[in-house]
Amino acid sequence: MKRSLFLGGMAVLLFACSSPIPEKDLVKLNGYWEITKAEHPEGEPIDYKASTTVDYLQIKGKSGFRQKVMPQLDGTFRTNTLQEKITLKDSNATWYLHYQTDYGRWKEALVKLSDSVLVLKNDENIEYRYKKFKPFSRK
Repeated sequence: MKRSLFLGGMAVLLFACSSPIPEKDLVKLNGYWEITKAEHPEGEPIDYKASTTVDYLQIKGKSGFRQKVMPQLDGTFRTNTLQEKITLKDSNATWYLHYQTDYGRWKEALVKLSDSVLVLKNDENIEYRYKKFKPFSRK
């Protein structure tokens, strides 16, 4: 019983001490992101070995867009004109990406953000892990 209380207390402490993502770091969202894993709270994680598309995010201030692009072997990208509008909002020390298209609206919590790692969590508690994409090069 004491061990359970101790472990529970430690988990709460670690969660409470996790530092929020500073607003100045939101520029790190810009660029190309390749999904590596999706984790559902009640299921097996899905590992993505390779993907034919990557997400391109462009954020200026607290708004921008996300667009699917297809990397080409010559280092360029093929794309279409479909873009998901993004608005960034801070709520209780957590940043949320609010998406909007002609077909719907949804949001994802920004769990982790660095120069090379992006983690988002949706309303179903599915966590999406991304790594910064490096374009192909013929050099």
